[in-house]
Amino acid sequence: MLVFRSGEASLGKRSITSRSLSQVSDASHQIRKSDVRYLIDRSCLSPVSAQPVEMAFGNRLYTVKTSLDPDLHQYLTSRLDRVNSRYIGIVVMSPETGRVLAMTGFNKVNADENPCLTAAFPAASLFKIITAAAAVEEKGYTHLSRFAFNGSKYTLYKRQLTHANPAHTQFITLQDAFAQSVNPVFGKIGTHYLDRNAVEKMGTAFGFNKDVEFELPWPTSHLTLTDDEYHLAEIASGFNRQTLISPLHGAMIAATVVNRGKPVEPTLIDVIADDTRTCIYQTRPSFLPAAVSPKTAKVLERLMVATVTSGTGRKTFRDQARDTTLSKLDIGGKTGSISNREKDTRFDWFVGFATEKQGTEKIVVAAMVGHGDYIGTRATQYARMAIEYYYKDYFSKKTPNGKNLKG
Repeated sequence: MLVFRSGEASLGKRSITSRSLSQVSDASHQIRKSDVRYLIDRSCLSPVSAQPVEMAFGNRLYTVKTSLDPDLHQYLTSRLDRVNSRYIGIVVMSPETGRVLAMTGFNKVNADENPCLTAAFPAASLFKIITAAAAVEEKGYTHLSRFAFNGSKYTLYKRQLTHANPAHTQFITLQDAFAQSVNPVFGKIGTHYLDRNAVEKMGTAFGFNKDVEFELPWPTSHLTLTDDEYHLAEIASGFNRQTLISPLHGAMIAATVVNRGKPVEPTLIDVIADDTRTCIYQTRPSFLPAAVSPKTAKVLERLMVATVTSGTGRKTFRDQARDTTLSKLDIGGKTGSISNREKDTRFDWFVGFATEKQGTEKIVVAAMVGHGDYIGTRATQYARMAIEYYYKDYFSKKTPNGKNLKG
């Protein structure tokens, strides 16, 4: 249930009180997006409602309508594997508007916490999106640029970061290194071809260490770099537990790629109206400064498609070409996995997009699972569930002239 807090919430030089809220029926007293998170109680996260909710504040009633797709949100909630998982967070969002269509999760440790808004999970190889963006944007690399590496694809030893090319050296394109999540290649990109400033700058452009407005409390994702060369390689490849992110931020990163390099602010609440049906808050699409050029975003999109068609996401989507729904879509993403320090939780990620081939519909998906003693439903499987369910409904309502009756 969504409820307004009583009393006063401090907003720096401005404060929201029951008196000021009672005046918002005047068109000059519209509240801002930044105000909403101070008015809505955190308890609304357990669970987030897909239906309009009435709430009392003072002597007035207000109605809050969220952006959630009720059927999609409920379907994903019903599919959560609560037996084998310690944490689950799934976000589905429209990249063009930032409207959150589903935001469901599960926390076995703290049932009141929604993992979708918790920036406490290691980003792992998701950060390869940021490193690839910097390599393409700053150094002009393409998907066909070739890199050398030695040893295993999934380790990161200091000896793997040298320029030495012995007889057993392997060569791989940026596209294949991204799709297969090759750690030493991205470690070398960070240390030899970029630098701390370039990686940090791109991380900030994609939303790390940045307070992005949202209607609910949403901690900032955490990125810290030092001057140590090996540490930079760890950050650039995602081979660390210090870079922390939330599923909502993961969806925002995918949206940046789909939006030709422009990050969109996510939004969960469409409208707040008082008991006279006067709108006191209405969401509008809001974009942050471009993170990368449209050309770079196109390369990133290509890398992410390769992850699904020939990389670490291939197994889950292997029948895409034969599936009646998925075959109509271009699907791309990035996977990531890493254990916590205690080795009792294995974090598993998928962040990606699904766009209509013969049309304009687009969604982005972020799925995070913290597996316990046994591996249950994986993040890629949740992502596929979300994509398939959403587009089955979408295509069932699409008319012969290409218009869609959904929503």
